[in-house]
Amino acid sequence: MDFVRVLVVGVFISLALRDGSAEQVMGLPPCDFPAIYNFGDSNSDTGGISAAFLPIQAPYGVNFFRKPAGRDSDGRLIIDFIAEHLGLPYLSAYLDSIGTNYHHGANFATGGSTIRRQNETIFENGISPFSLDIQTVHYDQFKARTSELYKQAKDPADRSKLPRPPQYFSRALYTFDIGQNDLAAGFRKLSDAQLQAAMPDIVNQLASAVTHLYQRGARAFWIHNTGPIGCLPVATLYIRNPNPGFLDQYGCIKGQNDKAIEFNRQLKARVIKLRAELPQAALTYVDVYAAKYTLISNTKNQGFTDPLKICCGRHDNNINVWCGQRAIVNGSDVYGDTCAYPSTYVSWDGVHYTQAANQWVANHILNGSLSDPPIPITHACHKRLRM
Repeated sequence: MDFVRVLVVGVFISLALRDGSAEQVMGLPPCDFPAIYNFGDSNSDTGGISAAFLPIQAPYGVNFFRKPAGRDSDGRLIIDFIAEHLGLPYLSAYLDSIGTNYHHGANFATGGSTIRRQNETIFENGISPFSLDIQTVHYDQFKARTSELYKQAKDPADRSKLPRPPQYFSRALYTFDIGQNDLAAGFRKLSDAQLQAAMPDIVNQLASAVTHLYQRGARAFWIHNTGPIGCLPVATLYIRNPNPGFLDQYGCIKGQNDKAIEFNRQLKARVIKLRAELPQAALTYVDVYAAKYTLISNTKNQGFTDPLKICCGRHDNNINVWCGQRAIVNGSDVYGDTCAYPSTYVSWDGVHYTQAANQWVANHILNGSLSDPPIPITHACHKRLRM
């Protein structure tokens, strides 16, 4: 495609995205995604780690599900808004075997997951044993076993809870939201130079997971980059009298965000390379960092309070009682309860976003305006707009 054609197509896409109708301009119909298969960490876990280990307790889930729902938020996550946007049910966690329905997909994400395996247990620093390579193994098992069960089932009611092979797997959307915990582990265990040197391998392992799924029939991939980890309140909670330049103008740890930006740069380059390696794949790189940082830097204009304030938990006067936990403070029983107005907070528990913030981010990424290529998620199966 020559420069003039690229420019014309780019103008059409830009104008169309502004009107929310890119594919109508380009003459492409919406994708008919029958299922979503998600891989990730707590940013998209809908019950995996809660089923595998200790269940998440109240007040998590209080503002939508009215009870804990395996999600590290007061309500829905970005993956839930993706499912809603595509007209699909919320994803059941692969590790949750009780009353689950996998007809429209499955969620292999677990809180604390990393791309690379970490040599530590969940009881040390909250690192999940279900790293990305294990999640893809779980997918292989899921695909093989559900396909076999679907063929054996005689009762339509039994089939109604299973994906329909093979089309549900080949026509599904494969979503990724993982990498934040690799950076967090790096900040904890590695020097800046060591973490920088590790990044290509981390990114390549994510690419290997995509390739693994592609070789098994997956074609449409929606890949989130990692968010501004230095803006998580937990990162700044214990900082006193920082040196000049340590924090940016919004109170975020600049060095940690710089590492996230570099990780995202390498991830984007690797996704572009994957397009040549996997010619039948439609790969969309989604700049979640830009959406989250835009919200954090404009909270007052968007109806939110200080982005470093934590909604759930007790955090004042050097006292930290985490969301849903109890502690004895000066002889008194203190409970980490929820704030009065969660919808005005960005941070739910110091690490994870509120439902309101997740919805804001979802609204700013699903139309494709922050994606490469700039294609809405409803059309993420198409390759014809990809230059």
